[in-house]
Amino acid sequence: MLPKFDPTDPKACLALLEDVTTNAKQIQDSVLEAILSRNAQTEYLKGFLNGQVDKQSFKKNVPVVTYEDIALISIVSLMESPLTSSVIDPSLFSCPGSECFCSSGTSGGVPKLIPLTAEDLEQRLLFSSLYAPLLYKHIEGLSEGKSLMFYFVTREGETASGLMVRTMVTTVLKSLNQSNSFIWDRMQISPHTISTCETLHRACTANLLCGLVQRENVARLGATFASSFLKVIKFLEDHWDELCSNIRTGRLSDWITDPHCVSGMGKFLTTPNPELASLIEQECKKTSWEAIVRRLWPNAKCIEAIVTGSMAQYIPMLEFYGGGLPIISTLYGSSECFLGFNVNPLSKPCDVSYTVIPSTAYFEFLEVDKEHQEAGHDPTKKPAVIDLVDVQVGNDYEPVVTTFSGLYRYRLGDVLRVTGFYNNAPQFRFVGRQKVILSIDMDKTYEEDLLKAVTNAKLLLEPHGLILVDFTSLVDSSSFPGHYVLYWELGSKFKDAKLEPDPDVLEDCCFTVEESLDAVYRKGRKNDKNIGPLEIRVVRRGAFDELMNFFLSRGSSVSQYKTPRSVTSEEALKILEATVVSKFVSRKTPSWELHELHSTR
Repeated sequence: MLPKFDPTDPKACLALLEDVTTNAKQIQDSVLEAILSRNAQTEYLKGFLNGQVDKQSFKKNVPVVTYEDIALISIVSLMESPLTSSVIDPSLFSCPGSECFCSSGTSGGVPKLIPLTAEDLEQRLLFSSLYAPLLYKHIEGLSEGKSLMFYFVTREGETASGLMVRTMVTTVLKSLNQSNSFIWDRMQISPHTISTCETLHRACTANLLCGLVQRENVARLGATFASSFLKVIKFLEDHWDELCSNIRTGRLSDWITDPHCVSGMGKFLTTPNPELASLIEQECKKTSWEAIVRRLWPNAKCIEAIVTGSMAQYIPMLEFYGGGLPIISTLYGSSECFLGFNVNPLSKPCDVSYTVIPSTAYFEFLEVDKEHQEAGHDPTKKPAVIDLVDVQVGNDYEPVVTTFSGLYRYRLGDVLRVTGFYNNAPQFRFVGRQKVILSIDMDKTYEEDLLKAVTNAKLLLEPHGLILVDFTSLVDSSSFPGHYVLYWELGSKFKDAKLEPDPDVLEDCCFTVEESLDAVYRKGRKNDKNIGPLEIRVVRRGAFDELMNFFLSRGSSVSQYKTPRSVTSEEALKILEATVVSKFVSRKTPSWELHELHSTR
C-alpha cells in the first residue's frame, strides 16, 4: 500500500513517486508479505498454503486464475432491471467488502463484480491524487485555472446479500465527504453536487454550462476515456443552441429539475449574459468544428483522457476538435486495481507508456509471444510467471495481480509490452486484450491487429472530408465461406455535410483492412476458399449511441463504457443491423506471398 503522505503537497507526492519506483523490488516483496499475512486464514488461501505464507510457497501452490475460476453466480438487483452477473466469493479476503465495483461489461459481455474494502477505496483516492503534481510539473500554467472534467455516475444496485454495487467512478464521486468535496470544488469548474447527477442529459447540460460560463478559467478538459469526451462534444454539437439560450437569459431550461443540478448551477447562472451567448453561438455556427475546444476554452492547456488500447481509434477526432491541444493519457487501471501512471504526460498519444506503481498490488507477469499466445504454452504445465522487476524490454506480458481486497494471482486479460524502466519500475505500453475477437478458419485476429488494420484503412477517408466515428466487428458465418464484417459509423469534418461515401473509396477501405491483417488471414482469403471477402456495413449517425445505451441498460456507465470491438450479443447485433444504410465488400484478394517476403527483410 502507499505510505501516508500529504496529497496537497506537490513535493511530497513527487518524492513518494521517486521512492516507490526506485525501491520496486523491496516494496513488491513487502506488499506480498502484507497481503499473505493479512489473508492467510481465509478459506481460499488455507486450501493452498496450509498456513505457510512465504513467497516461495505462494508461487508454488497458489494457482493462476481467471475471473471465471473464482466467481460465484449471483443475481444483482438494480433499481430498474435485474442484471445477471457474478460476484467474487467473500471467503477470498479477511476484511469484509464494503461494496462491489461493477466493470463496464463491454469486453466480456457481462459486467464483473470486484470486491472493494474501505481501505482499498482510500488507497485508490490517494493513487489518483499522486498524479496531479506530475501534470503541473510538465504543463506550464495548468495550476492557474480549474479543470472541466466529465465524470458520470450511475444508479446503484445490490447483490442478493445486500452488498452495494456501483461503478468505480460512481463510488469515488459519492464517497467524497465534506472536506474532500471542498478540495474538489477548489480544483474543478463544476461543483461536486453536479458531478453526482445521475441523468446523463442533465449532467452534460449542467457541466457544459458551468464550463462555458467560466470559459476563461478552464485550464484543462477531459473525461475518463477518449470516447466519453467525444460524446460530450457530440452532445454540445446537438444542444449548443439551448445552452446559449440558458446563458442569454440567465436561467436553466424548465425541464432541468434535478436538485443537484439546480443548486450547483445557482452559483454561476445568476444573470443574463447575451454577449457571452452570442460569442459561443458564433463559434458553434461555423461550418467546421475543427479546434472547437480551443476556440470555446481559449486558456485550456490540454485534454485529459485515456487514448491507449481500443481508445487509440479516437485520437484523430480528439486532435481535430482539440486544435493542437496536448492529449494527456494519464493512467492505466482496472476495476481490479490501479497499476500505473504516464510519467511523461506530454508524450505523443501513440508513444504513451505507463509506469507501474509497485505499492498498489503484488504484480506478476505471464509472458506471451507476439501472437498473444502464452509463451511455450503446454496444457500439461503451469505457465511461467515472473516478478515485476524481471520483465524484459520488448517482451509482451499479461499482468497477474494479487490485491489486498481478495484477488490472488488473478489474470487481468490485458497484453502489455515493456518499453523501458523508470528508476527500477518497468514501463508498459498497452497493446490490447488477450483474446481472439475474430476467427473463421486458421486465422486469429486480436484487438490490436484489427485496430491497426482499421487505422490504415480510415486514412483513405480523410481526403473526402470523412471521419470514422466508431466501429465494431463480427464474423458472419451465414455465408460460405464465412467472412469478417465491420460496422462503421461515418461523420464529416464539415457541419451539415451529406454523408454519401464514394463506393470505390469504401471498397478500397475493405481491401486495405485485409491487406493489413496477418499472413494467415491473407492466405485464407486466397481464391475465397476458406475466408470470404471482408465487408463494411455503414450505419446511420447515432447507431453507436444506441449500442452504448443498450450496454448502459445492462449495468455499464458512460464513464467506463468502451465500444466492444467485436459484437457477441444477439441484442446488440440487432441494434446495429437495424441501422445499416449501405454495404461494401472487398473486390480484390490480398497477396499473402508479397507480405511474407516483406516480413523477412
